[in-house]
Amino acid sequence: MLKKSAGTKKVEVQAKVEKERESEGSNNRTMMIPSTGATTRATLQFATALSRKTDTEAATRDLADAIQMQIGAAPIDLAFVFFSAHHAANASMISAMLQEELGAKVCLGCSGEGVIAGAEEIETAAALTVWVACLPDVRLIPLQLSVSQLQDQIRMPGWPEPGLEDSTFLLLADPFSTPMQEVLSLLNDRYPHGKVCGGLAGGGQDAGENRLILNDQVFDGGVVGVQLTGEIAVRTVTSQGCSPIGERFVVTRAEQNLIYELAGVSALKRLQDVFESMGGAQRRDAHRALHLGIVIDEHGSHFERGDFLVRNLIGADQQAGAVAIGDVVQEGQTVQFHLRDAKSASDDLHFCLTADRAKHNSPPLGALMFSCCGRGEGLFGHPHHDSGAVQERLGPIPMAGFFAQGEIGPVGGRNFLHGYTASVVIFSKPDSRKEHP
Repeated sequence: MLKKSAGTKKVEVQAKVEKERESEGSNNRTMMIPSTGATTRATLQFATALSRKTDTEAATRDLADAIQMQIGAAPIDLAFVFFSAHHAANASMISAMLQEELGAKVCLGCSGEGVIAGAEEIETAAALTVWVACLPDVRLIPLQLSVSQLQDQIRMPGWPEPGLEDSTFLLLADPFSTPMQEVLSLLNDRYPHGKVCGGLAGGGQDAGENRLILNDQVFDGGVVGVQLTGEIAVRTVTSQGCSPIGERFVVTRAEQNLIYELAGVSALKRLQDVFESMGGAQRRDAHRALHLGIVIDEHGSHFERGDFLVRNLIGADQQAGAVAIGDVVQEGQTVQFHLRDAKSASDDLHFCLTADRAKHNSPPLGALMFSCCGRGEGLFGHPHHDSGAVQERLGPIPMAGFFAQGEIGPVGGRNFLHGYTASVVIFSKPDSRKEHP
């Protein structure tokens, strides 16, 4: 029999370079990506740099120099640093050096399964990247959250009071110590108009091995982040990497994460029908490529990409005719099976980025990307897919990120934890017309 589960199953996962300084061979280079904006205080400005050096101190120093060359004298408001597991043991050094050299008002960072910088994705080699932003007229509130394992309590000292203000939360979390689904549910209730994006740190194989940075502090668990409000547009693209397949159905019988009937017919029979409708190549991969999409807003007149929250199919019960998914399902919800493969994932990301760009008249100035460690070269068969798609669709903007053990992003106006997803945060000046989510 299948076990019932209320949570999502945890998943295991710029442009032309204008200046490049070579040191100790091609594997130890520091790369600068062109910054955006002028160096005046009144202008939004972004910059990023990448180092492949294995020496943490040398890499961090090179990155600080590279950022200062791009930013000049402009004060840095927000900084992110992402590093491979090779540098995790020296996270305190990274934090202290960046605080001294860059003096960002808020500096966040974490270890990852791999590092993303500009148009490059470094999945297994040593890498460290720094991304900075000068954000005049933007209010930043640094955030830290921990969970008491004994009392099962979420502690949120210094977080903003609950409210209806539009804002963006950028969060980095440790997957071993943080029930992220519960945290997101709490944030959805406290800040119903807040967008939450980010990722789960990686690189560590067990509890206590990942690293999170908040200014001059280093943590091996919990959540760090920042809330942004003010004169900036922060847009989100959540590409779940799937395409709908088959018909839509209403759930007519379900219990927790077990679906027994879809439109009055056994859920397993519906799944078998979809499987049989596939071609040979799709059918061979179906055991790991089929998922279920749940419509988030049932008030829509029609449903398409972006309207579904995609969840894993995690098992089936032949006797009961039920299928189990990685989330709770309610009777009356509309669902549709989805297919995830390299083509679907690529098409979906390009579609989502193109759609976002078409909706806004303010060009992107900078971006952050949180991509699943199950994507990358292992999924697409070649490196740099997701970062390259962002550069192609949004232009040569400063971007950084990491390969995560889970990705955070909004779907249908609510914030969720995802798997096999690319969650992109895009920064620009506010549009002259109302911003879309």
